[in-house]
Amino acid sequence: MPTLAQAQTQTQTHNQTIIAPEMTPAGPATGLEDVVVTATKRETSLQRTPIAITVVNSEALENRQVKSLMDLADGAVPGLRIATFEARQSALTIGIRGIVPLDANQPAREQGVGVYIDGVYLGRQHGLAAALLDVERIEVLRGPQGTLFGRNTEGGALSIVTREPTGVFGMRTTAGISNYSGYNSDIHVDFPRVGDFSFKVDAALQHQDATTSNPLPGQTGFNFFDRHGLHAVVRWQPTDRFTADLSGDVSRDENSPFYSQLLSYNPNSRPIGPATGPLPSGQIRPLPPIVQVRTDRMDAADIGVPQKPSVDITRGLALNLKYKVNDNLELRSITAYREVDVEQWDNVGGAHRVPAFVADSNFSRYSLAGLWQHQFSQEFQAVGNTDRFDYVAGLYYYRENASDDAATPSTNHWNATGTAYTINDPTPTIRGFRSLDRASRAESTSYAAYGQFTWTPAILDDTLHIIAGGRYTHDDKSGELYIVNNVATNLTFDQRSSRFNPTVTLAWEAAEGINLYAKYATGYRAGGASSRSLTYRAFGPEDVKSYEIGAKTDFLDHRLRVNAAAYMMDRTGSQIDFSLVTPVGASTRNTLETINAPGTTKIKGVELEATAQLTDALTLSGSYAYTDTEVPPTANPFTSIIQPVFIVFTPKNAYSVAVDYGVPVMNGTFKVHLDANYADATQTFDSTPVTNDSSFIVNGRLTLADMPLNDSDARLSVALWSRNLLNEEHVYRRDPANRATLGDYGNFNAPRTFGLEATVRY
Repeated sequence: MPTLAQAQTQTQTHNQTIIAPEMTPAGPATGLEDVVVTATKRETSLQRTPIAITVVNSEALENRQVKSLMDLADGAVPGLRIATFEARQSALTIGIRGIVPLDANQPAREQGVGVYIDGVYLGRQHGLAAALLDVERIEVLRGPQGTLFGRNTEGGALSIVTREPTGVFGMRTTAGISNYSGYNSDIHVDFPRVGDFSFKVDAALQHQDATTSNPLPGQTGFNFFDRHGLHAVVRWQPTDRFTADLSGDVSRDENSPFYSQLLSYNPNSRPIGPATGPLPSGQIRPLPPIVQVRTDRMDAADIGVPQKPSVDITRGLALNLKYKVNDNLELRSITAYREVDVEQWDNVGGAHRVPAFVADSNFSRYSLAGLWQHQFSQEFQAVGNTDRFDYVAGLYYYRENASDDAATPSTNHWNATGTAYTINDPTPTIRGFRSLDRASRAESTSYAAYGQFTWTPAILDDTLHIIAGGRYTHDDKSGELYIVNNVATNLTFDQRSSRFNPTVTLAWEAAEGINLYAKYATGYRAGGASSRSLTYRAFGPEDVKSYEIGAKTDFLDHRLRVNAAAYMMDRTGSQIDFSLVTPVGASTRNTLETINAPGTTKIKGVELEATAQLTDALTLSGSYAYTDTEVPPTANPFTSIIQPVFIVFTPKNAYSVAVDYGVPVMNGTFKVHLDANYADATQTFDSTPVTNDSSFIVNGRLTLADMPLNDSDARLSVALWSRNLLNEEHVYRRDPANRATLGDYGNFNAPRTFGLEATVRY
């Protein structure tokens, strides 16, 4: 009798990605196409895998002009939330199902959603905005993945899968131009097999000038990026039972933050005080006449500031071995080394953030930071099956070392009336001359053993599948905060923790095209310490238990697909961030303390995804996510007051709809893609109820695809695309921390971009 995996292998004929359905050639409708996922460490059918998964395939990435994970911040996958840390493109905050860490931008902090590339865990949120290099698909696994993927996947996992070498010559090259002096190009070459070896090389370049200009001559504007990436794979396949893939990649991403605008001044209607001398209690400093308060997106900053691009460099090597012992067992090894180097330059606030105006004083906080990380991981897997059992077992080792430092000099100086300013001596911004707010280093070692099996009992015509597994993890973390406010310190933390994360799933093929499941899963996020703390305060891990039911269904001869999931999660030890901005000499300091919330955080939600192939030419798709969160009130470490706290970047309602149309024309295909994405307003800081704005982003693409070039095998595609087609404006990050002394400030989303792109395939 077939196991679940064997049955899926035999019947993978009508399953496709939710985001971008493949359309069949002209002729009788044959239904939505197949998609294979690797969420269970083996290739399985998306529709018959009892996990809530959204797959964004290469066509969807192209349709939405997704060149970096940053571009998925528009809400293409409603349950997936992506935002910049602060306003910086140099690090991304990624969340799923309400598991969204506010500040994982430190050596001893961890993410709540695991990000993987070809099975290798990426330990830092830094560098995640790098150029994507020949991605075949992105699998978004929603809900805790603690058994098969391990720690720091309590919200889920985002798995990036790149194309493998084929051993057959093929080339694809793309070049494009866009507004804001943008341009992009990439090339992907598969070389013919030589003996037992196959080779593949990918390269990409992406550039965009600033969308908010900086009036200081010679300085970078805001929301600029210039990305370069290179990826190469060598495959050795001496027999059909053994494969060795050696891959390497390097990326360089130069970027600048989104501009921080002053959204209000004196919202508490306090009396306006003097511009010099002591400020009487209850009053507020005056606003300089050249400072603008704007509630629409600014295309030019009002104050010119020194601004260099931040530079993120990522490198990695991986060796992936697969040996098929027999038809029922495959042994695998994944060995990887990766590193990230970041030099952060963030002067995005100008006069829109504290300190408030004082005559003849310094202002404009230049946030300068460095982060250096390297990691090594080794994973062994055994994937197999017997008559009625599928199984996977593995051992995992992970070692990470990371360090950082930060300084915040002020770069500008007011005159006596606030009508003009000068630029300060740049020496305090130069590495080696900086007055450091902090410097720290941390290391982490993690060991794990895991296993999961699927049993198909001989009942109900082999339609019932029982899945159970568990993972034991031991973490050993330590760190040192050795500089605070430019004074040497010896503050340390040492934390050891162990967890066993079980999972149990009952899956039932209730009828042809109807697959139901009920699932219990667990996960955890490791603890750590805040390097932004004055005392290097440590905090403990957080744990989550999830209860989920789901249905994956196909109707109308596989032309209508509706998938649904409902879940409840209990999270204990929720890591909550509290921040306090204070003047320190001629600058300001952002102190952050992380507290484990008492009691149990409640998260519940519903997710719906549907795709309808109305005709061979027309496909409609849509998805919806409802998420409700409640965190127990927590004591603010700065005030000792127990206060409400929140989960950030988690809208209660979010949806996405898309239409895809394609018809033959000019020996090729004319394609139309249009998508619209909505999200409710949501908190952007753990400790305040103030929210950002709701958002509604529309993207579009018109393509003449696969037109033959002369008598060769080459095919040409030409596309006109736009992101944020309607030029919608919303504040995606709003900070009320300075409300009492100045006003709220925030960051707007990117404006409309559009361009022309041509691709040639051989």
